[in-house]
Amino acid sequence: MAALSTELLPFFGGRRALVAWLVAALLITFLVTRLVTRAIRSGLGPFRDASVGGVHVHHEVYGIFLLLGAGTAEFTYRPGPPSEYVLAALFGVGAGLTLDEFALWLHLEDVYWSHEGRSSIDAVMIASIVGSLLLLGANPFDADPADGELLVALTVVVNLTFAVASVLKGRVVLGVVGVFVPVLTVVSAFRLARPDSPWARRRYPAGSALLRRSEARFPAGHRTRWDAVVDLFAPVPMAD
Repeated sequence: MAALSTELLPFFGGRRALVAWLVAALLITFLVTRLVTRAIRSGLGPFRDASVGGVHVHHEVYGIFLLLGAGTAEFTYRPGPPSEYVLAALFGVGAGLTLDEFALWLHLEDVYWSHEGRSSIDAVMIASIVGSLLLLGANPFDADPADGELLVALTVVVNLTFAVASVLKGRVVLGVVGVFVPVLTVVSAFRLARPDSPWARRRYPAGSALLRRSEARFPAGHRTRWDAVVDLFAPVPMAD
């Protein structure tokens, strides 16, 4: 049993353990927060909106303070286990509260239950995917330098270039995941851009064949599997 624990320590201990605490806290906080906000909106249970002096206090405020507190404590004291796991969990809680209202600080208005508010779910899901990939050991910035630092640096730069191109083409999830899985960035970077993406607005002139192909590939109201996942947490009307 002792030998088995020693073998598993590199996987479950150290940096990955911290990531596990962070990701778990983020996901649990997000799910609980969505349940509570649903209850508040429906008038169920004892939950009510928090306010100070008549001003509604969004839960991202608590998240920001948790992020600042946990981050400051980590950088100042550099504690070992188990304190570092507590800080990782607190940071995850803060991230969950803050990212759940990502749409608010993106649009600078309360769009939590609107179509624009769905971007908060996107932010949480992408953060969870990145955290899960780090937990599994996928880290493009932690490559083995044995094959040459220049080659490693060049590979990272090329991969990030493809990832940025994917994001600009409106394929945000593939672009972010592609930072850790290079094959995805190569595929998505060369595929057709969405008509409302920054790439299309700059590279697909009005009336061009590329724009017509893009609009045919992604018609108004087009939905993806990702939209179905978002619907589980933000079932709001898709129409503007």
